[in-house]
Amino acid sequence: MRWFKANLRNSLYGLLGHSQPPSASTLDNRLEDIREAMLELIGDSGSQEFPHLMRRIRYAGEIQGLWYLRGDLMAALAARHGETAAREQVARITGLFKGLLPPGLATRPSPLLG
Repeated sequence: MRWFKANLRNSLYGLLGHSQPPSASTLDNRLEDIREAMLELIGDSGSQEFPHLMRRIRYAGEIQGLWYLRGDLMAALAARHGETAAREQVARITGLFKGLLPPGLATRPSPLLG
């Protein structure tokens, strides 16, 4: 049964445009790296300023959960440092997601930013 799951997963990733899915250990390691980077941006005072966001980042179980929390992170950072600085910081976090998301969730270049 285990080989069936692996073959099905590889087939689905092939259909989505990925050559090979990341291994479970790679995905777990990268998930933790991204989580730590997001929490580091909020800083130690974040537990008092943004406790709900800190909790959501800490307990996000999947990479997609952290992906969707980038908007909340951006809002928190913008409130503290201004939008320009927050945008730069979130852009660095966004780069950590490369190769981990289905193509539909990946960021696309905006024609407005050219």
